[in-house]
Amino acid sequence: MATCWQGLWAYRSYLIVFLLPIFLLPLPILVPTKEAYCAYSIILMALFWCTEALPLAVTALFPIILYPMMGIMDASEVCIEYFKDTNILFVGGLLVAIAVEHWNLHKRIALRVLLIIGVRPALLLLGFMLVTAFLSMWISNTATTAMMVPIAHAVLEQLYKTPTSKDVEEGSDNPTFELQEPSPQKDVTKLDNGQVHPVPPASSEPKAQKDRQRVRFSQGMSLCVCYSASIGGIATLTGTTPNLVLQGQVNSLFPENGNVVNFASWFGFAFPTMVILLLLAWLWLQVLFLGFNFLKNFGFGGHEREQEQAAFHIIRTEHKLLGPMSFAEKAVSVLFVILVVLWFTREPGFFLGWGNLAFPDKDGKSMASDGTVAIFIGIIMFLVPSKIPGLTQDPDKPGRLKAPPALLNWKTVNEKMPWNIVFLLGGGFALAKGSEKSGLSEWLGDKLTPLQNVPPPAIAFILCLLIATFTECTSNVATTTLFLPILASMSQAICLHPLYVMLPCTLSASLAFMLPVATPPNAIVFSFGGLKVSDMARTGFLLNIIGVLVITLAINSWSFPIFSLYTFPSWAYSNTTANCMVNQANTTTARP
Repeated sequence: MATCWQGLWAYRSYLIVFLLPIFLLPLPILVPTKEAYCAYSIILMALFWCTEALPLAVTALFPIILYPMMGIMDASEVCIEYFKDTNILFVGGLLVAIAVEHWNLHKRIALRVLLIIGVRPALLLLGFMLVTAFLSMWISNTATTAMMVPIAHAVLEQLYKTPTSKDVEEGSDNPTFELQEPSPQKDVTKLDNGQVHPVPPASSEPKAQKDRQRVRFSQGMSLCVCYSASIGGIATLTGTTPNLVLQGQVNSLFPENGNVVNFASWFGFAFPTMVILLLLAWLWLQVLFLGFNFLKNFGFGGHEREQEQAAFHIIRTEHKLLGPMSFAEKAVSVLFVILVVLWFTREPGFFLGWGNLAFPDKDGKSMASDGTVAIFIGIIMFLVPSKIPGLTQDPDKPGRLKAPPALLNWKTVNEKMPWNIVFLLGGGFALAKGSEKSGLSEWLGDKLTPLQNVPPPAIAFILCLLIATFTECTSNVATTTLFLPILASMSQAICLHPLYVMLPCTLSASLAFMLPVATPPNAIVFSFGGLKVSDMARTGFLLNIIGVLVITLAINSWSFPIFSLYTFPSWAYSNTTANCMVNQANTTTARP
């Protein structure tokens, strides 16, 4: 019997793929409408995404087959959704990120910041969190974590070295991170004859307790890297994929929105949120893994420790090994800065950007998008040489001259580009468009109208908690892909600005702090050892609550002027909205 269950478990993916579509068939058979057909497709894809019975990108291709067969959308219409402007922005942003990573510019930035901040316990945590968060704003969270974790462990190894024989001969204390427990002072007492004898410390700290403190600090260092990678990614539109899912869904569901979600508006909303959440996460990790003695955590009142100097030396040595900045690093840095400046000034909203002035459409809006800028800088990286222009001898072919390679080549891009995310994004946009075309969005909106009596802040808070919980078990991209169209329909049904719920729920999809499988940065840190699932769950639970509270604060304060959340926008009107407006007018008239 045990062997039978083991066999079924081994073949669980095949069983799910073959049996689940059959199990769900009563829905489209008993309710032969387009809404039911679309619901069948979405439920099937959602369950495949949750169980990962098929690769996420493969599941994302289902609309190309199901929608034409069910008469929801024409195949040509579905295929267009798989390469929209948001996908182009994703590809262009990653081209620049790959160049930064390829020429080790991210490592130079990381080591330089750590040299500036130092290696005191609290400052070391802060340094790693700041560096990781900044890098994850521009390159993938996974790549950032994979680079920072080995650096953190190398520093910790120096901090935890055992004392040398010289230390023992001189009678010095083991200069390691003693964290909250002060080193016992060598008390002395005088006898009647004037001789002085050392008295053993009254309460010497057991070695096991020191080891336990060191293990806890190592855990804190590991968690600070993966958490700050997830937190940093929310700050920019290209920092993490759910942000791009939001932009694509808004543009797909509300074509007349006037590019309300762009790089500048997103940064104005998400960057302060990221800063507040990062500082609160730092305080929480410091309290949990270092204790409440903040003076000691910051290194005040103690002498310089040899291990700290050794750890600092490791960072300085790694930085020196990089050598002076090469021509390629300087070129990538300049192009990166140009990209960010062009993103911010294209169509900022509060003044005319270069897109409005140089490439306006008939309404004066920019015809160039953030994706246009990203691809432009990406193509330039294929044209700029990686060395100062000149001719050198080809080592493979003596007597022939050779030009230096470009900053990027297609082989490097092809190896590091996550093409599966492009299909996953496209599948999400196809789902949203199918929901709209089939009428499923309107049907959902009608069913959600009772929420009109719930205060909007309560709706946002509850939804953020739901998304933050759901994303612990599923991909954050799949989570936003499934929920955002439903949230958009709900907003239209209750006359609530769609971005009021879509923005905070998108940020909440990045709050995957509790489980190793929740996000790749968590899995990388967990694979290095020293952590249990209970450690991550205990630390991440409160951090999830803190994150939801910070996001709720953001959406109810500085996001209002940025996205004009004061009134329901004209670009979001629908039939359900008209019914909602009528109900509101009747309620107002009936009041005495």
